[in-house]
Amino acid sequence: MVLPAKATQDLASLKSTVETTSTLLVQLQSTSAWDSETTEQANNIDALNLAYDAASLIKAHSTKLSLLIINKPFTASAISTVLRELGSGPLPGLASAIELCHPKKYTRVMSSEVEWKARKVFIELGALVAAIPLDGKILSDDQKNGTGAEKGKGSLANTAVIWKACDEVMALKSLGVVGLVIRKADEYRALLKDALEELQEWRDEESDGEGDDEGDSGDDTTEMSAQEAVDNIFGSQRHIPADDPEKITPRLDTTQKRLRLIILMYQAVVKRRFKALPLLPQSDLPPELEEKSSKARGIISCLDEVLLSLKAIPDITDELASAFYDLDVAEIDTRMGQCFSKGVAAADLLMTNWVGEKDEFSTWVSQSQLQLFSILIEAGNQISGSYE
Repeated sequence: MVLPAKATQDLASLKSTVETTSTLLVQLQSTSAWDSETTEQANNIDALNLAYDAASLIKAHSTKLSLLIINKPFTASAISTVLRELGSGPLPGLASAIELCHPKKYTRVMSSEVEWKARKVFIELGALVAAIPLDGKILSDDQKNGTGAEKGKGSLANTAVIWKACDEVMALKSLGVVGLVIRKADEYRALLKDALEELQEWRDEESDGEGDDEGDSGDDTTEMSAQEAVDNIFGSQRHIPADDPEKITPRLDTTQKRLRLIILMYQAVVKRRFKALPLLPQSDLPPELEEKSSKARGIISCLDEVLLSLKAIPDITDELASAFYDLDVAEIDTRMGQCFSKGVAAADLLMTNWVGEKDEFSTWVSQSQLQLFSILIEAGNQISGSYE
């Protein structure tokens, strides 16, 4: 069937527009926050509001696009219009939001979050644009539902994924910098609790296994040897020898006590410091901070440093747990020192409140550090030598 001249022209225009939009989406995926001080020129633009508005429009346009490619009649000109609207407004807008969400103003964690979630929008929208039919016909049911032999989710599933990605970007506006900081701290604390629970489970398994070798027959010995071979192949966790020549048990005691105290520190930091943060970002410091600028740390830079420490502790603790499972004393001592020094560093950064004054939390931090030190002294009485 020969298409009318206008239909042929519209289809050719659509092919060109699809190609241009796809190229734009690929380019936007490399957008990142500015590394310069030029954000001073954009102090009046709220990056999170801009991201919200842009994502909202992208979601609406992707809905139109999805409907146009599955419903008759196939209208190439209408699809081209939607793509041009996307390319002229919301897509550059979302890219600008990434650039405006500078780490020095919004914290590194928010800057990374906006960049990551916006990039997901670009990627998923690119998949939907790639599904646009260029033969003048709407998508088949298989292409729409992803039920055909060809690989892919189908256009409806692609659209749903775009909606979700847009919703995640939009949610950052209501969450805000303070909300995200609190969420991240809670996530890191949950990871730390998981690591502590795994260590306890490993210890309980070891206790349950004590005395299992009593009364074993020769066949049992053979079976145990075979099991040990399997354990070695698959890296099964070893247990502390009964005589404990390397003094691993006292180290485990110390680790568990100090990890529990650090978990309490996470809770205290969220309650006494993060929930007391002023509204961020701020173009200007409040008067009380201006007056005490010589004493008070910069809020954004302080948050960045604290979050880096809070994030590092669960990672180091996982490595510490692995060292216990491997009965690697040298690695245990190294990771213990790293883990607990990070906890002390995070607490030190928050020793004073956001106006540079000491308060109840400051006292708690000092007492906790003394408690950590006393736990170390107690362990030192059980272990020959120092492992700090």
